[in-house]
Amino acid sequence: MSLFSNISIDPPIEVFHLTELFNQDTDPSKVNLGVGVYQDENGKTSTLPIIRSVEQQMANDLTLTKNYLKATGLDIFCTAGLKLLLGDQSSAIEEKRACSIQSLSGTGALRIGLDFLYRNGYRIGYVSEPTWGKSNHQSILQTVGFEVRKYKYWNQEKLILDIDGLINDLESAPEKSIIILHACSHNPTGCDPTHEQWMRISDACKSRHLIPFFDIAYQGFSSGDLDMDAWSIRYFVHEAKHELFIAQSFAKNFSLYNERIGHLVGVFKSCDIVSKFRTQMTTIIRRNYSNPPVHGAYLVATILNNPILYEEWKTDVRAMYERIHSMRQLFYSKLKQLDISGTWEHIIQQTGMFAYTGLSSRQCQLLIQKHHVYIMSDGRINVCAITLNNVDELVEKFYDVITNGDNDTKL
Repeated sequence: MSLFSNISIDPPIEVFHLTELFNQDTDPSKVNLGVGVYQDENGKTSTLPIIRSVEQQMANDLTLTKNYLKATGLDIFCTAGLKLLLGDQSSAIEEKRACSIQSLSGTGALRIGLDFLYRNGYRIGYVSEPTWGKSNHQSILQTVGFEVRKYKYWNQEKLILDIDGLINDLESAPEKSIIILHACSHNPTGCDPTHEQWMRISDACKSRHLIPFFDIAYQGFSSGDLDMDAWSIRYFVHEAKHELFIAQSFAKNFSLYNERIGHLVGVFKSCDIVSKFRTQMTTIIRRNYSNPPVHGAYLVATILNNPILYEEWKTDVRAMYERIHSMRQLFYSKLKQLDISGTWEHIIQQTGMFAYTGLSSRQCQLLIQKHHVYIMSDGRINVCAITLNNVDELVEKFYDVITNGDNDTKL
């Protein structure tokens, strides 16, 4: 008998399992609304032309090597990423109170940042209800060792942000708790606080000495403006003067999904803390994966540090945003045309790649089983999976499960 005969079987990760089922499905009308990748009008996830161009340059540049990076990453990438996030005129950067550490995309940034916090005595972490990946924020916190608690976020009755419940939960949180916040394009709800609500959240964090930990994976996808989508972070850093952490992924807005490129940012009261932070991050990374990969970092750094390439990339991001926004508007208008019961205004009030439809888990199951529409069980859909070619049929299938299925949703 094997020494491992009694190991348990973990349940599948829903979003990946959905994609496997989608790939196995032979129905020509199938649609995958689950996986969170940008898709063009043909339903394809393509590499941006600007990425292909820079990769060709890299292939011809014989000065580039495959040597190890240092544990904290490629300096020209980290510096450029920090400016993109905090702004060119950031006082935190000028005063050397902000530090960027290259990471294995946003997930890796969360992990090494939480490792640092746990190592330094922090033990309680809060996540929004709901949050990304249904429980991925929660599971990362738990794996590191944190006690996980939740703060209210989504009001299922009104299909809006529960700002009062959110503030109440923060104001009752133990001091020095870690608060995971979505900077923009909240995943899965697509529902972001207003500027005034962000100010209230900031005040609540200040009053309880809480540590904001922002997760930003969709800069540019919420408003089409890179600076606007970083507003919450910049307010917390420059106006409210928080010490905080930020996990940023470049998977979406550079379409670099499998390059796993991101960074962890720490902002502190003084540059002395930054130097200590760097030493600990070097140790943490060494014990986790030793060194980060260079390819994605060099791609992002080359584009961000070249004014011409940077403007071209901003145009690409704006085009992706505009397609997502137009499909959101189209989906909403088609729902209204079919006079599907309930209100659907929440669809166009949300932003970013995802829409939180309000469908029940049973209705989502019916969409998969009956109509070959692959959707997360919480009703989240990837808006850019909607195209001019599939929207009419898609809306009819929504109509069917809402009208004829087990209708326990509140719309």
